[in-house]
This record gives sequence, C-alpha cells and structure tokens, in this order.
Amino acid sequence: MQSGSDDVLRRMRRSYRSSRYLSILRRVREEIPHAAITTDIIVGFPGETDDDFQATLDVVEQSRFSSAFTFQYSPRPGTPAASMDDQIPKAVVQARYVRLQALQDEISLAANRALVGETVEVLVATGEGRKDARTHRLSGRARDGRLVHFAGDASVIRPGDVVTTEVTYGAPHHLVADGTLLSHRRTRAGDIAAAGAAPRTPGVLLGMPKIPTRG
Repeated sequence: MQSGSDDVLRRMRRSYRSSRYLSILRRVREEIPHAAITTDIIVGFPGETDDDFQATLDVVEQSRFSSAFTFQYSPRPGTPAASMDDQIPKAVVQARYVRLQALQDEISLAANRALVGETVEVLVATGEGRKDARTHRLSGRARDGRLVHFAGDASVIRPGDVVTTEVTYGAPHHLVADGTLLSHRRTRAGDIAAAGAAPRTPGVLLGMPKIPTRG
C-alpha cells in the first residue's frame, strides 16, 4: 500500500490511488474470504501532512491487514525523494510510526483472537520462536503465513513436517495452540531435516539469457 494518501502516492510516483487499492482488496476477499493480506507502509515521506497520515490510518482501518511491515522514511542519497522539500522531522515521523503500529497491532490482535477454536494446518519450521525452548513449544507457519507456536514433541515432529492443531490463544503477532495435536504428517522435507541435510533448490536465472563464452 505504501500510503493511504493519494497526494503522497503521487509524490512517490505510484500508479494507483487508495480507492483502486481498496477495490482490489474487496475483490480478493469476495473470491477468498479468509485471505490473510499483508502490506508495506512508509510513514514520514517528504511532504506528508497530518491529513495525509490520517488518510493512511483510515485506509489501514478499512483494509484490516493481518499484518503490516511499517517503515520510517529516511532519505537515501541519490534518490529523488532525498532532494524533495518538506522533509519531515524525525520526531514527527517516530510519533506517526508509533500510532500506525498501535493501530495495526489492534487489528491483528482482533483477527487472531477470532481464530481461537479454529483448526489450523502448520508447516513446522525452526528459528520461528525464540521462547520455544522455555515453553516446550514448536513453531511453524499456517497456510496463510501466520506464525503458530504449538505444543508438540520435538523428538517426533521434525522441521518440514505438517501438523494440524487447534488455536487456543491469539496475540498480535502469533497464534498459540496448546492442545493435543489433531494430526501429524511426516514429509520428505522432514526426512531431509532429520538426516541433517539442508534442502536444495534450483537456481533462478530471472529471465536473463546466458552469454556464450568464446574459447
């Protein structure tokens, strides 16, 4: 989204406006009612007024993102924005950033609490939860990307396996499932993890042609 203000989007040289963005979200949710949508938002872009920032808050409220990656604008040498007039004072940018995060946390918390009692399928992963070692939980990602900490036996469940479990608690940035697992499916990825090998993926050329070498 970047911003909910059409004036700011114009200065960013974005090709869309807030009404078009919201119409796309509406169409997505009509087709995929349970879609979890995330976005990037920048606060403090040069020339951003209080009204511009309020427009961003309004669009975030309407969009009901499952999460948002929020950033404070900072000038980068050589970019057009760095030479724009009306650079926003750091203290103002910080204050807006805190307000935006508070709003998104409130939205995310409501959405995650609404999932309590729901069954989720989780792809088990490592390094997702720093508190897992103390709480004897494992972690992974649900189909919609939400982070889930769940009760499980690490001697049986491997990274790469898939489990289903019931959500017992919702926080702004994660779900907790402390009940008994409903299912556990061992996978080839789990076999690889158990063998101590790292998964290998093919390289991506990004559409660039190979240039033949001359002998």
